[in-house]
Amino acid sequence: MATSNSNSQINKTEQEWREELTQEQFCVLRQHATERPHTSPLNKQYAEGTYVCAACGQPLFTSGTKFDSGTGWPSFFNPIETAIGTSVDKSLFMTRVEVHCNNCGGHLGHVFDDGPAPTGKRYCINGVALKFIPQE
Repeated sequence: MATSNSNSQINKTEQEWREELTQEQFCVLRQHATERPHTSPLNKQYAEGTYVCAACGQPLFTSGTKFDSGTGWPSFFNPIETAIGTSVDKSLFMTRVEVHCNNCGGHLGHVFDDGPAPTGKRYCINGVALKFIPQE
């Protein structure tokens, strides 16, 4: 299991998070679960706007950094500066880099080194951990 972000700005009890989030959001954001691939409508969302944390509303990614990775999850090549944190995830008999919201500590997904230029990164994010705010 990944370590949680103890430096988060929002501290709520497990019960408070359960009351505010859907069951699936709670499982992903607070318990480090992964949604099934190809289930999020955000995977094929390409309108201009901002992707924010579903738990706290912090802006995380812009539509200009989104790309179709073919993995079944929304993917981005660069987060908004200071929006996310990372930790080491040693679950499932492998070592990966977990991505979490720097504001509330919610688990978002993982980052891999197989993304497009200019960063070469693929932030593979659970759609249920995001909300899309269209550009006005």
